[in-house]
Amino acid sequence: MDYDLLVIGAGIHGVTIAKAAAQRGCRVLVLEQYSGPAQGTSSKSSKLIHGGLRYLESGQFRLVRECLSERRRLLKTQPDLVKLIPFHIPVYRHTCRKTWMIAIGLNIYRLLGGKDFKHIARQDWAKLDGLKTLGLKHVFRYWDAQTDDLQLTRRIIEEAEHLGAQVHYGATFYGAQCSADHCDIRFEMAGEVQNVKARAIVNASGPWVNTVLKKMSPPITPLQIELVQGSHIVVPGKLKRGIYYMEAPRDQRAVFVMPWHSNTMVGTTETPYQGDPAKVRPLEAEIEYLLETRNHYFEAQAKREDVIESFAGLRVLPAGNSNPFSRSRETVLHSDKKLPNVLSIYGGKLTSHHHTMTRVMKKLKGLKTAGA
Repeated sequence: MDYDLLVIGAGIHGVTIAKAAAQRGCRVLVLEQYSGPAQGTSSKSSKLIHGGLRYLESGQFRLVRECLSERRRLLKTQPDLVKLIPFHIPVYRHTCRKTWMIAIGLNIYRLLGGKDFKHIARQDWAKLDGLKTLGLKHVFRYWDAQTDDLQLTRRIIEEAEHLGAQVHYGATFYGAQCSADHCDIRFEMAGEVQNVKARAIVNASGPWVNTVLKKMSPPITPLQIELVQGSHIVVPGKLKRGIYYMEAPRDQRAVFVMPWHSNTMVGTTETPYQGDPAKVRPLEAEIEYLLETRNHYFEAQAKREDVIESFAGLRVLPAGNSNPFSRSRETVLHSDKKLPNVLSIYGGKLTSHHHTMTRVMKKLKGLKTAGA
């Protein structure tokens, strides 16, 4: 047997699983279509390590508790890359979510594992990075964390390689013929088709999850999903007081305005996407929406020509007719009973990547001795 585990995708979930398997002494191969790790969604997130305060609105309490627990772990294990930062929630006369609703939400957040929150005194509002004060009624401050998603993913894959995992970049997965105890795998790299065997496969390809699954034989029925585009923009201006959690005036969605490399990043959107995941780009309408939201709350105005950078990533959500904002963010692990050694990851959050890895390794517990 060439490998104990093949991981398809070098995003945050794929590299974390590869590292965990390598730590167990497994022979691990990672196939990544791009020239480096985290070139898809894992480098195009909102850069937040957080519990997901907004998920309380849709009753996803278990997810929030899980993410807050993972935030605590990352603050301890990656202190140079994951930093606590203050978040501010301004409440205006026109704000849809009333002061008492936000206070209840923050109290629940605290009880689930968050930190204490406070009210910012009116005399300190002038220090809040030029936040508009006309019609402002309250400002809440609570704490969550921020990271560099690309650097975090790179660190983990480097640790995996140090433990013996092999990583092939620029690789195209052609398919796998699987039985109950192993898979015969074909892929191309540097113009050469290669064939290897592995005891198990983890499909951690993000928005390509069903594309990869269709290349498995015998067929594995995929889950019905919807790809939802999340775009961000970066504009000039350094925020000194932390992150601002805004309610978009157009549709009352949550939008973050946050410091990013001496500039300001604004995101995110939720736009249904169809087509090649590799071709996802911010829409002009999304850029306009994010500028409108930022400008609604800050005295200093940003124009379209001020946008330094824009980028978009794709979320994998369960298919449905409801608004993507209210759709479940739970990570789903999918396999066929006849082929339990082929496991696909649907969805997933940057914050809870370690928790997802733990669930995957439990599913593949036979790997613990396979490489011995």
